[in-house]
Amino acid sequence: MSTFELEALNNYPEEGPVTMLNLIKFREQSLDGNGTGLEAYLRYADVAVKLIRDRRGEVVWMGTVEHLALHEGGDVDWDMAQLVYYPDRATFIDMVTSQEYIEANVHRTNGTEKHAILATTTRISNSFPTE
Repeated sequence: MSTFELEALNNYPEEGPVTMLNLIKFREQSLDGNGTGLEAYLRYADVAVKLIRDRRGEVVWMGTVEHLALHEGGDVDWDMAQLVYYPDRATFIDMVTSQEYIEANVHRTNGTEKHAILATTTRISNSFPTE
């Protein structure tokens, strides 16, 4: 089971929008034997994107990691990165604790070798308000 830092998110003092930076490394094969890790993740994403949109969120960008451009320490072995906008942290918490998300999340865990989600506060953006 994945570990969401829900208490830290819930107690974060800054209110307002949050953009989640997702870093994803896929398994070669899904743990359930049903295709590749990417295919399992896409089964999860079909549900997750609907849940995000239902909560006024948006997948801003998603792309494959092609090569390393700068490395000054830390983990750099990722297959995909994505940015997901939520109106606030409570919206994210509501989504990941919903029964529909919990049921779909098994595909994510079956398909990903590792997955980090970093909660960010927008400082500069052409698309989203900074306050």
